Amino acid sequence: MSTTLSRAGARLLVVPLATSLLVFAPGDSARAEDAVAPAPVVSTATATEPRTAPVVVVKKVKKKKLSVGRRALKVAKTRAGRPYVYGANGPNAFDCSGLVQWSFRKVGKKLPRTSGAQAGATRRVKHPRRGDLVFFSSGGHVYHVGIYAGNHTVWHASRPGAPVKRERIWTSSVFYGRVR
Repeated sequence: MSTTLSRAGARLLVVPLATSLLVFAPGDSARAEDAVAPAPVVSTATATEPRTAPVVVVKKVKKKKLSVGRRALKVAKTRAGRPYVYGANGPNAFDCSGLVQWSFRKVGKKLPRTSGAQAGATRRVKHPRRGDLVFFSSGGHVYHVGIYAGNHTVWHASRPGAPVKRERIWTSSVFYGRVR
């Protein structure tokens, strides 16, 4: 059906064009007085005014400045594959709170050393954004922390033998905090 429509459309364009060329093109039998003179071009500009093209205004797109948390998340991603070492706070090995502290320090924010103290230094939020902290708790005690990466995932240094990586949040016993 589309082929038929495109052929019909082509005929609508080509036939009048070809006809006008035959009618208005001077041939051997055409006389000079039968030729049609082109219509004069009418311009609103005077001879002294230059013609200018229409002005196109291009707006600069303002880049949205990343939050402190988003910048810290980007820093944490650069440590992917580094080993977990209990008590380590970077740059070549980390424990969970050491990774968070190191990442935020790199973007100019000081955080306490332990996950419990980091929980106290943040403002709790119900709806996390990338770069917020994820605190894992049991019995009112915070035992682990990571940086929220969106889609129910976290960047963290989890345990001995497991490198720094992005992982799905495995429990519902979490709360979120935003660095002030």
